[in-house]
Amino acid sequence: MKIIRVLLVVLLSVSLFASCKKDSSSGSTTDITPAMARDTLWVIMHDWYLWNTLMPTVNKSDYDDPYELMDAMKYKVLDKWSFVADYDEFVAEMEGSFVGHGFRIGLDDADNARIVQIYSRSPLYASGVRRGWIVKKINDTDVAPVLAEGSDAYSSLIGASKAGITNKFEFLTPEGKDSIVMSTKTSFTLNSVIASDTLHLSSGVTGHMVFDSFIEPSETELANAFSYFYAYGVKDLILDLRYNSGGYLYIAQELASYIAGTLAQGGKFLDLSYNSRHEDSNTSFSYLTTPYPLPLTRVIVITSRETASASECVMNGLKPYMSVISVGDTTNGKPVGMNTGAIGTKYVVAPITFKMVNKDNEGDYYAGFAPDGIASDDITHDFSDRNETCLKAAISYLETGSFTTGTEKSSTVFSRRPQYSEKPKWMKNILLRDK
Repeated sequence: MKIIRVLLVVLLSVSLFASCKKDSSSGSTTDITPAMARDTLWVIMHDWYLWNTLMPTVNKSDYDDPYELMDAMKYKVLDKWSFVADYDEFVAEMEGSFVGHGFRIGLDDADNARIVQIYSRSPLYASGVRRGWIVKKINDTDVAPVLAEGSDAYSSLIGASKAGITNKFEFLTPEGKDSIVMSTKTSFTLNSVIASDTLHLSSGVTGHMVFDSFIEPSETELANAFSYFYAYGVKDLILDLRYNSGGYLYIAQELASYIAGTLAQGGKFLDLSYNSRHEDSNTSFSYLTTPYPLPLTRVIVITSRETASASECVMNGLKPYMSVISVGDTTNGKPVGMNTGAIGTKYVVAPITFKMVNKDNEGDYYAGFAPDGIASDDITHDFSDRNETCLKAAISYLETGSFTTGTEKSSTVFSRRPQYSEKPKWMKNILLRDK
């Protein structure tokens, strides 16, 4: 049983416990049994887990595999995130490799099923489908009741995440026309920047970016987006992170550096702290020099309960340097992150290993960041439509200095409607990796 070296460690010179490479030499899939992986996880948790002194006392032999043991060992008072994943699925997700129709679906306030988000390389996008379209039926089955029933019913209707599975969709377009599309699940690379455009407001030229996840393709996409903003002389930024539930810390560092520009160049972004057994691994991340510094003094962030981890650390890391105003719903509340480890080429284990604070030592935001302005996730409009509720509220703030009536912080929090994504459930995390 070998505890593997380094995995997902950003700018750390220390060796942790794993290496997540496709050519990992620490055992093939057939070499690693569930019991071996369970025993490896047991050692890792006692050594590296942030709350290793607060874990429940369990007998590892009572559990058949690392999935069961992880759930048993977690310090559930705070830990909602530590996970075990299939190796191939994890590597594919972080590389942006995806199999499916490429959309997110949910219920609006009138109980209509709608496309919530869609990737530009997806087969449905190529057929003209966009956010806000009503999904009347899938495979001749009314979709809205299925979504209300729960994720298992929806998963059964849509089928497994395998290329070649075809589903029949019946849409109602924004023009009121029925549209039937036969879509086959395919493999493609996700785009993490869903939209980037400029808004010409009374307050000046404003950049608007919808950012989905902090994954490997994000590096090039962010450079392209901020190059565009720089060329157009953007003075403000609306950053939509409502569905961004995390990813790599080095991408978060880059995004924050683009936003902060020269305000924070070389300054501290975040401090990471490990448990008492590994205090020598504590480290700091600084703001980077970017080729496209924007003259921003504030950023408006659109948030929801899905805004988690790397997204929250960007918000927290920017706060000592500039005004961070949020609109939408309270964020997830994850001020901690993980180093992840591969066990052979069969499992990836990702226990919480460190906590994060900003330059002013602010962290521990387990309750999430409450929005400065409350606005519902308006899935009836596309992201760049100025009638979309969250975007409209953000524009109002930039132009008037306040939120419109009904979006004040004291307003009643709106109800959260069911939404389902084809992405893995474990993606509410901030991960360290070798860049």
